[in-house]
Amino acid sequence: MVDHRPFGRTGVRISSLTLGAMNFGQRGNPDHEDSIRIIHRALDEGINAIDTADVYSDGESEEIVGKALAGGRRDEVFLATKFHGQVGDNPQHRGNSRRWIVRAVENSLRRLRTDWIDLYQAHRPEPDTDFDETLGALTDLVRQGKIRYIGTSTFEPSAIVEGQWIAQRRGRERVVSEQPPYSILARGIEREVLPVAQRYGLAVIPWSPLAGGWLSGRYHGGLQAPISRRAGRLPARFDPALPANAAKLAVVDELTALADEAGLSLIHLAIAFVLEHPAVTSAIIGPRTLAHLESQLGAAKVTLSRDVLDRIDAIVPPGTTLNPADAGYQPPPLADPAYRRRGGSSAQSTVVAS
Repeated sequence: MVDHRPFGRTGVRISSLTLGAMNFGQRGNPDHEDSIRIIHRALDEGINAIDTADVYSDGESEEIVGKALAGGRRDEVFLATKFHGQVGDNPQHRGNSRRWIVRAVENSLRRLRTDWIDLYQAHRPEPDTDFDETLGALTDLVRQGKIRYIGTSTFEPSAIVEGQWIAQRRGRERVVSEQPPYSILARGIEREVLPVAQRYGLAVIPWSPLAGGWLSGRYHGGLQAPISRRAGRLPARFDPALPANAAKLAVVDELTALADEAGLSLIHLAIAFVLEHPAVTSAIIGPRTLAHLESQLGAAKVTLSRDVLDRIDAIVPPGTTLNPADAGYQPPPLADPAYRRRGGSSAQSTVVAS
């Protein structure tokens, strides 16, 4: 059974592992009944938090989660979902505006078969939309009882702080959590995001503790990265011909040897590393099969020794992200030259798989 930790300063406690539902639906496991069995198995093991998003398989993931909880298990689950990315073909069905949020939440409530969402998260920043616009809409939803708490995902530390100040100055509901990418291979959030979260008492629920599968045991012995649908969608993160990914392969070999020496699977080493940080509330695991889930559950019981943690630091120094593409979000001023030139036009942010 997994342990439970405080969810920031809300008074809620959630399991140290959160079941991520990104791989349920056409994007991963299209078998609804099999996905429901995985969800029920996770709940039976003490996991009480589920995280999904409206963009995962264009809402199919939310539908599967809704089916799984329809048999009387909704009350025992801390249910989180996200908005921001485009759902379907209509380019208006996206973003962090009030106009889209009030529609998106109704769609998610319907698919999830519930009257309320425990944690409603902005899936990515949207610099062209006033953050107060977003928080104003979300505050109204809290006061209407449609959502309980507000969260963000993959926000820059400056935006996290801005959200706290807006809440204080404008009388908005406060953002209570951040969901960033975090793994041994992507440690960039250790520089500012995690200290900022601790300073403001935010819960932190990292995504991709297995680094998109790089720390699953499939990548080893200098072999080229396995072919997968995810690798096809995100070549910048998985193409072994790229120097940053070649560096990841070399590091994975070192970590595999360390895990073997410590008597652990690489999966358990990777997830336990994320859970070790005092700022982390719960690590999101995203199994596609029941076997994947079973291989990850035991990580919540693992405690890494100081020696093992020091050796991980020697392999990947604190604050280091080996491949910048694994950061999950690139601010438009870096991604679009127009932001750096007079007369240029701004660009919209995009959701990267998480």
